[in-house]
Amino acid sequence: MTGGSRQEKLAIVGISGGTNIGESLRRASIAARQFGSFFDAYEAWRGSRILRALKWRFLDRRPLRLDAFSRKVVDECARTRPKYLISTGIAPLTEASLRVLRRLDVTCINYSTDDPWNRSHRAEWHLRALKNYDLVFTPRRSNIQDFIDAGCADVRYLPFAYDDELFGPGAPSDLTVSHDLLFVGGADRDRVAFIAGIVNSGLRPAVVGDYWNRFPETRGFDLGHKDPKALRALTAAAAVNLCVVRHANRDGNVMRSFEIPAVGGFMLAEDTPEHREIFGTEGQCVLYFTTPEGAADKARWALANPSERRRMAAAAHELIVGGGHTYRDRLMQMLSVVNS
Repeated sequence: MTGGSRQEKLAIVGISGGTNIGESLRRASIAARQFGSFFDAYEAWRGSRILRALKWRFLDRRPLRLDAFSRKVVDECARTRPKYLISTGIAPLTEASLRVLRRLDVTCINYSTDDPWNRSHRAEWHLRALKNYDLVFTPRRSNIQDFIDAGCADVRYLPFAYDDELFGPGAPSDLTVSHDLLFVGGADRDRVAFIAGIVNSGLRPAVVGDYWNRFPETRGFDLGHKDPKALRALTAAAAVNLCVVRHANRDGNVMRSFEIPAVGGFMLAEDTPEHREIFGTEGQCVLYFTTPEGAADKARWALANPSERRRMAAAAHELIVGGGHTYRDRLMQMLSVVNS
């Protein structure tokens, strides 16, 4: 955590490093000269592995140091008095700590990057905390009513974005290997079934991310975990990039929806209303799919039509890079709503 003077304006609670959105917002706030403090949410989970597992399983998925971390955030904000606090995802802040922060005249904002009603990580302590935020921004329209029903006073749709320091155009690459079909993301069970369907169609996709090697149907295609520089290079070099949303999160767009076109990659995107809203009708910027078989058919077409692939990739790149879709843009959009 980095402290500052009383001129600081923004405190951020999120996970540091890599492609984590909290880290992207930290970089964005520094670029926008709004940065004050950063609290690494991972600190709330540090400690005994056994105790972490017990609290997760039997005590409402509570982080091991939830109360201590919340007190740390309150104490630091009481000292430095930021104007805003933005937390990301299922942030380790209790309802009591948020009430204190608001009494300190800190405007509290949650950017709900994970669906709080996803059964894999639903936690009642977080659902109780949500109604104590001044504003909640969600990148999925599918759960806006859920936030309202939970008592949140102000809920706004705000899609994902890309970090221009990690996935901005023009970064050099020494990558010499390219893949016909690339997917980047965690191995959710529905995604494993989707990739297995692609494989059964006769294509050989490369997959990047966590846990793919746990499943026999995807183990042979796993490239492992990659850092942001490698992800950017792989994405730019791939002939076709698959963009599959997380169904357990009820997503209509994901981070890859913006990262792929930002680096100039061609995208085959899952057909969702949000993707249609962003990229328009099929063939303008991207191709859409709804099933593994449909994705495989369109991937084959794209591989056989490189000029059309390049045309759509260039159009998507221009749309995203020129359309205000960086995390700095998202940060300024959040603060604009607050200030209005």
